Amino acid sequence: MVKVRDDQPLTDDGEVDLDQWLARLGEDTVLTDPARMRDACELACSLADEATPAHSFGLGNRSNYRMGLEMADILGELKLDQTALEAAVLYRSVRVKLISVEAVEKRFGQEVATLIEGVLHMAAISHQALPSQDMSQYNQQDNLRRMLVTMIDDVRVALIKIAERTCALRQVKDATRDKRLRVAREVFDIYAPLAHRLGIGHLKWELEDLSFRYLHEAEYKSIAKQLAEKRLDRTGYIHDVVSTLKALLEAQDIHEYDVDGRAKHIYSIWRKMQRKHIDFSQVYDVRAVRILVPRVADCYTVLGIVHSRWHHVPNEFDDYIANPKKNGYQSLHTAVFGPDNKVLEIQIRTFTMHEEAELGVCAHWRYKGHDTKAKSRSYEDKIAWLRQVLEWQEEVGGFGDLREGLSSDVAPDRIYVFTPDGHVIDLPRVATPIDFAYRVHTEIGHRCRGAKVNGRIVPLTYELQTGQQVEILTATKGGPSRDWLNPSVGFVRTSRARAKIQAWFKQQARGQNLDEGKALFDKEMKRLDVEDIDLTTLAQKVNYATPEDMYAAIGAGDLRIGQVLHQAQQLFGEHDDQEQLDRLLAKPRREKPAAGDQGITVLGVGNLKTSMANCCHPVPGEHIVGFITQGRGVTVHRQDCPNILQLRMDEPKRIIEVEWGERAATRYPVDIEIEAWDRSGLLRDVTGVLSNDKVNVLSVNTQTDEVEGLARMTITLEVDGLETLGRLFSRIQQLSNVLDVKRLRSGAKSKPPRKGGR
Repeated sequence: MVKVRDDQPLTDDGEVDLDQWLARLGEDTVLTDPARMRDACELACSLADEATPAHSFGLGNRSNYRMGLEMADILGELKLDQTALEAAVLYRSVRVKLISVEAVEKRFGQEVATLIEGVLHMAAISHQALPSQDMSQYNQQDNLRRMLVTMIDDVRVALIKIAERTCALRQVKDATRDKRLRVAREVFDIYAPLAHRLGIGHLKWELEDLSFRYLHEAEYKSIAKQLAEKRLDRTGYIHDVVSTLKALLEAQDIHEYDVDGRAKHIYSIWRKMQRKHIDFSQVYDVRAVRILVPRVADCYTVLGIVHSRWHHVPNEFDDYIANPKKNGYQSLHTAVFGPDNKVLEIQIRTFTMHEEAELGVCAHWRYKGHDTKAKSRSYEDKIAWLRQVLEWQEEVGGFGDLREGLSSDVAPDRIYVFTPDGHVIDLPRVATPIDFAYRVHTEIGHRCRGAKVNGRIVPLTYELQTGQQVEILTATKGGPSRDWLNPSVGFVRTSRARAKIQAWFKQQARGQNLDEGKALFDKEMKRLDVEDIDLTTLAQKVNYATPEDMYAAIGAGDLRIGQVLHQAQQLFGEHDDQEQLDRLLAKPRREKPAAGDQGITVLGVGNLKTSMANCCHPVPGEHIVGFITQGRGVTVHRQDCPNILQLRMDEPKRIIEVEWGERAATRYPVDIEIEAWDRSGLLRDVTGVLSNDKVNVLSVNTQTDEVEGLARMTITLEVDGLETLGRLFSRIQQLSNVLDVKRLRSGAKSKPPRKGGR
């Protein structure tokens, strides 16, 4: 392989000469604290001496130390700050667990530790096997690149990772063929494109050439042989051409210009041959020079100077200034027979055209990368931010004030997670393991019973994050749970998964759907202690002709129980829709209204002073009745309250009809009972659910059977309606160890924990 950089300076005994190395590094970038930089190097060296062969990566115990220095060399050429260089030197030692991130933070500060953590996060890609050896696997590669971009909050993290992969690819030549191919594939698909999009050209071509050499060894050797010269020789040729052009421009009184050249690398030559279906002799831009001048007229003047100096190659002139490309790109392209009669491509454009080509609609990574597939706005913005930060850093010479003045306000609209086989799956940001399962395959979703994230069991409501590996635990048979369709629990967040679950239930027999739907409806009504509902009217309210049709729809997943509760409340006179209820839940509890302002309309006598009966705690949506007291106005009871039934017999003349009226955000006390296997933290988890929904708790009573391990909680809380109560029940039911949760009937007392288990 061609030599692209000088080796690290060594002492007579073969060790790295740190003094010379630090002096050379200081020529590339500013070392604000050379002593601390040396400390980082010496620590990495001592850790390498203590390492076992398992940490050697096949290159001896010093491999991590030497690679860290090489990474720092690369980053020094990019003018990165000392903090990034320290992180680079120590990164490999942390990755192979010779030292912890916490120890690094204690010794070198939080900023160095944070950079290392960021690079470790990106290393999730390296731990996965890319799915194919075929370079045409665009979707997978693009998902990996998008995932990588969402993981970068500091551009230095990306640069450290690129430097690390560059070193790994340089060293892999002595590894097994399988490892060479794996590392080359990863670099070619992920890190070379990232370097390209960040504008790091000299690393980009090295990564592409090295990867190409291992992935397409025969083609690489063929082109290398035809070039018949070493890369450094070709670079020297370009240097001579640039010097000649500068002299020609000065001789014609053109003093404002910029001339830059490059020797085209081997992979780029091969790619052009493949794209244009030509052989090597027809590639005219093996060597290329770009000339920038102030005005359009100067472009054509320079073109005349070039053609007067060297003969141009027939049919190899393109005027993209007069006829811009569809993407707005403008430049003059010509090919000439340069010194020694070697073909040379020359591009001529104005400074403005060059700036537009680099940062405008045809920025270099878009124009030369051939990324024609549509990208999300957040992805494009993040890429532009990373690239511009790099360029601005080069201008101002440091990351300190620049980093404080810049922050990425681009919120990634997708997350990217791995399957156990290394495939990348993209999902919305709030996706759960069930969403992931249905995204992989419908049957996996249907049979999902659990999930592991990075090897650890997680709840099915867990929100996935970019870079995680997700494994779905499945049953041999069975289908989805209807609870997954309950939005208040949070099992499913994507419409794709929800539609597939609903479709599964639709395919079940109507009789089964009807039975299961009725059982679910009856269970919810019993749990909420709701009775005397006109089922026919309720079914029509939810757009079904009969209660049976309504039950079948609930069983098939077409109708949610929350929708039924909503319509049930409207039948009882509650008119707040779901959106209003959700807003009410987010508001702080209002002070209890004064007497006479209880939201009760007394038929026939106007508004009287009213109060809720403490014996039955009626809630909006229930049938109620009033009792005229002596001096305390009207007390409102549930119609099935034992006390009001007795009063109907004893003093029937003081019983009056009442109905629920309009009231906003008023809370009503309700007694609920929770039965669970006793465990540490049970009460904390229950009150946490209530706290998250901003539910006020008036009293809590807990009884525990220490022999059987059963606990029974009686809680008095305040809610604004049946829908809120049903939502709370669903969330409490999902807590571990909870067996049952229900509303206590009027006058009922909590029983001691039952003997035995369920």
